[in-house]
Amino acid sequence: MRIGVNVPNFGPGANPDNLARWAKTVEGLGFDLLMLSDHVAVTSDVAEQYPAPFYEPVTTLAWLAGITTRIRLGTTVLIAPYRHPLLVARMAANLQQLSGGRLILGVGVGWARQEFEALGVPFERRGALTDEHLRAVRAAWENDADYGCGQIPIWVGGNSDAAIHRAVRLGSPWHPLRFTMPWFRDAVDRLKDISAELGQPVPELVPRICLRLTEKPIDDLDRLVGEGTIGQILQDIEELRLAGAETILLDPYHDDPSETLRPEVAWQALATVAAHRS
Repeated sequence: MRIGVNVPNFGPGANPDNLARWAKTVEGLGFDLLMLSDHVAVTSDVAEQYPAPFYEPVTTLAWLAGITTRIRLGTTVLIAPYRHPLLVARMAANLQQLSGGRLILGVGVGWARQEFEALGVPFERRGALTDEHLRAVRAAWENDADYGCGQIPIWVGGNSDAAIHRAVRLGSPWHPLRFTMPWFRDAVDRLKDISAELGQPVPELVPRICLRLTEKPIDDLDRLVGEGTIGQILQDIEELRLAGAETILLDPYHDDPSETLRPEVAWQALATVAAHRS
């Protein structure tokens, strides 16, 4: 199983030095993938969870590609309607070339209504726009030799049935974000049912889970996957593997922006997981 890390590219601790330290730590611990989140306009609804500064992910990944050598790089998730599809196709193709073929393009529809308004993008059409943009991005890669990148892996992010349908239609891995195990079990059943309804293969599972290490077990049905003792976390990872997930992404951010000033806490949790990888 491949294991990656969602690195916080926002908040008071976000700066070039810390981002470089994150990249070197994650790669040095032997993880397989480093991913960044996406916001363009840090409107008040965004700032409540992800305060400025917010480093644009593709720009930042291009820089991190130059200070890493092995680890794959990606977005979790790039909000598809925020950018013209040909711009996304160009940026992704260039980053794929500059990184030596290490890019994974995770995409989503977005949720921040005020950010959509600031960017002049209709919030109500975000699902349809995402579908249109993904078709255009793939067509650019397939039909224009100038891009010269082949096909970059696209992950479809989101926990809704619409996201599942999108992943199945595109034949792309499905990237659900932070959930409980009962929810995940039901979602995998829905994924299989929707795939059968559409007559398509079941997409690969590439979930993003929480990473919060505790000394005592968490006995709660609402426990997020990836929360608890190292034993609980390893058991969660194994259940995800048995469900068909060949790649998972660990998210060590716990919704407190001040955490970004103390990345060593997250690094210790990641080191504990890394030490127990088989």
